[in-house]
Parts: sequence; C-alpha cells; structure tokens
Amino acid sequence: MADVDAHAWDDRYAAEDRVWGGEPNRFVVQYLGDLPPGSAIDLGAGEGRNSVWLAQQGWDVTAVDFSATGLRKARQMASEAGVPLATVAEDVSAFDPTVPVDLVLLCYLQIPDEHQIALLRRLPDWLHEGGAVFVVAHDKANTVGGPPDPAVRYSVEQTVAALEGLRIDVAEVLDRDGALDTVVLAVKA
Repeated sequence: MADVDAHAWDDRYAAEDRVWGGEPNRFVVQYLGDLPPGSAIDLGAGEGRNSVWLAQQGWDVTAVDFSATGLRKARQMASEAGVPLATVAEDVSAFDPTVPVDLVLLCYLQIPDEHQIALLRRLPDWLHEGGAVFVVAHDKANTVGGPPDPAVRYSVEQTVAALEGLRIDVAEVLDRDGALDTVVLAVKA
C-alpha cells in the first residue's frame, strides 16, 4: 500500500515544479515562529517547504517522507536556501527517531484515521521534555480543497485524544481561505 502511495506522490511531485509552492504553511509560521530552535522532525515533509523554513529559523531538521521525488526537491530547496537538511525516505508509520527531538511537525499528512491515531500516540515518546508536536491538517468538516475522503482528514477531538499525556496549548479548527484546518500544538510538560 505504501509503495503504491509513494509512487503516486512521486508522480505528482514530478509533474510540477512545486506542487505546494515554496512558502511555508501560514500556521507553521504563526505558531512555531517564536519557538527557540532545536531538533525537529517533519513527518510527511513532501517537497520540504516547512522543513526548509524551519532550517532557516535555526532548527536542525530531518524531513521524513516516502516520496523520493519529494525529498529530492526538498534537498534542492534547502541547498538553494543555503541551509542543511537531513532527509529520510521512509513511510512515516515505520519511522522512529534514534534520539529525542524538540519538535515533531505533521503538516497535511494524509493517512487514514487508524494510522493517524497510532502515529500520534507514538509521538510523545519522541520528544525531549518541553518538546512539542504541531499538527496542521485538513479538518473532517472541510469542503474546500484537500482530500475528498474524510478518513484521511483530522479532527481536533481525535488529535487531542491521541496526544494523551501532552499539554494542549492550541486545539482549534481554523479557516484558511475558506478551507477548514485542524490545528493542534501539544507540549511535553
């Protein structure tokens, strides 16, 4: 299944110069812009727009995605920006960091509910004390753009429940030009 999805994303990323453009997600900038830099993992990093932005802010970033084409473009973007970027070509459900980190970012990572919950439940163990998980995803109520299948969209309630044990600092459904996004920031206190 992951191989089929990886090939489909490889094809999608190969078809355009930048599928999502080069600018970071607005909520990533808004909520993470003032955090002191440390180590970060960007799960489902795609072409690396958020990974590269984090690296430009001083973060030591590892971009994880199953699309080799997306990661190649991420490395190119990082090189053009003059920042280091580590990449790991692996399905996010199989990935485990070797050391704790200060931030785990999931930005529009489209995986079915049961995989979302299983992955989110693992994330607190990946964090240093004070580390954060930041989720931005198409909300289940969204009807503007994004995946048509609600099973790969998120909800605030489900995301918060899966991040049990973390302090929830932000848990909202936010409007992004008419689209609805789940936005959750959770901290290991």
